[in-house]
Amino acid sequence: MTRALVYGFGIAGKAVARALIKRGYEVIAVDDDVSGDKHQVSGELGIELIDAPDAERIKELVRWSDLVAPAPGIPETHSVIVGAIANVRPLRTEIDLAYEWEQQRPNGPRPMLAVTGTDGKTTTTLLATEMLEAAGIHALAVGNTELPLVEALDDESAHAFVVECTSFRLSWTTCFRPDAAVWLNLAPDHLNWHTDLDSYGAAKARIWMYQDSEDVAIGFADDPIVMAHLRTARARHVTFALRDADYHCTANTSAGATLMGPNGPLCAVADMRRALPHDLTNALAAAALVQQSGLADEAAIVQALRTFVGPRHRIEQIGEAHGVRWYNDSKATTPHAALTAIRAFDSLVLIAGGRNKDLDLAGLGSEPRRMRGVVAIGEAADLIAEVFAGVCPVVRASSMSAAVEHAASLARRGDAVVLSPACASFDWYPEGGYPARGDDFRSLVLQHLEGQQLIIQHSERGSHR
Repeated sequence: MTRALVYGFGIAGKAVARALIKRGYEVIAVDDDVSGDKHQVSGELGIELIDAPDAERIKELVRWSDLVAPAPGIPETHSVIVGAIANVRPLRTEIDLAYEWEQQRPNGPRPMLAVTGTDGKTTTTLLATEMLEAAGIHALAVGNTELPLVEALDDESAHAFVVECTSFRLSWTTCFRPDAAVWLNLAPDHLNWHTDLDSYGAAKARIWMYQDSEDVAIGFADDPIVMAHLRTARARHVTFALRDADYHCTANTSAGATLMGPNGPLCAVADMRRALPHDLTNALAAAALVQQSGLADEAAIVQALRTFVGPRHRIEQIGEAHGVRWYNDSKATTPHAALTAIRAFDSLVLIAGGRNKDLDLAGLGSEPRRMRGVVAIGEAADLIAEVFAGVCPVVRASSMSAAVEHAASLARRGDAVVLSPACASFDWYPEGGYPARGDDFRSLVLQHLEGQQLIIQHSERGSHR
């Protein structure tokens, strides 16, 4: 019997353990923080769950195993990863195992599309899934969602999968080969997981590693790192960007701007539910993914773009009063993501700060003409204040409630107030993370605007990671 060590027993780890047991593996699970229902689930599965083993015990477990399945949260510097490599034990992630097992499906494997990038993965994954649904293909958004790919394989009603691929899931792949795969962008992030930016980029590039000429590799034409990797991909190359790419957007004309593909018009920008610059590039990426794979046509793309509502906490409009619009972009935990929000507005009050992920925040000040003011919050408040010193007025807030009040006092008619922190949330929201931060902000904004002539924007979609 093949022996598997599952390290990390969260959503993905539990799903991997179940799938391995179902396929006859002997499984031991380990977690550095055994809490919640982890003991209960391990008991239901009939496997041993080991709590926070020391380095020597980890070495023993690795030597016992025939393969090591690390959960996405286990960094490449962790002793279990180092031990697996030193002892020549295969490292298998959930998308890699799932791909291998899907190829053995009696009725044949179902199409897999894949999405990676520092920012925009969830939105593009969900949008591509809706395009497939509009084409009559029942598709599941899987991977870095609440539904791991290994679990989704059991759903025989699914006709295709759109896999959201973090670098964590891609790092150790040995066979994962999507029919079409898009890489959205690359910016510094997760450097507490990867040893450096090169390692992070190399992990992302594995989304194209096992493709061949029958597959499609789609890259963002405006990102030099993505394009450098695309040039070495064996699959057929396709590009997207607002300008000068296979999938692009026409300039505004008397008839308005239009999303274009290699075969002609896809959708009028005016027909989209929201059309900020990143909405357009995400739409182009999703369109390329479903069209170049041959799974959806222009009609399905247009249908999805006309109705799609993006996921929460990603430049999500909360409401508008007295000419000021309020947005929740709590998911923006890096400077790159926050700059996307800053560049989406002509004039804004930015609420930024939190726990910095050892990233350079200086670039946040690169759009001075857009900045009405900044409210600095959390552990990084002083760093945020330094970035915007001399750029615009800056005030510090000791709570999210105070941040809302300060932002309201800074904003003028025509402005947007945007919570786009550029930092993690675990200083003020240690349990709930960025969704808790966004939910708190939304609640406080609605309280602040209560009784005013308010246009409330209702989100139609739940939170996704």
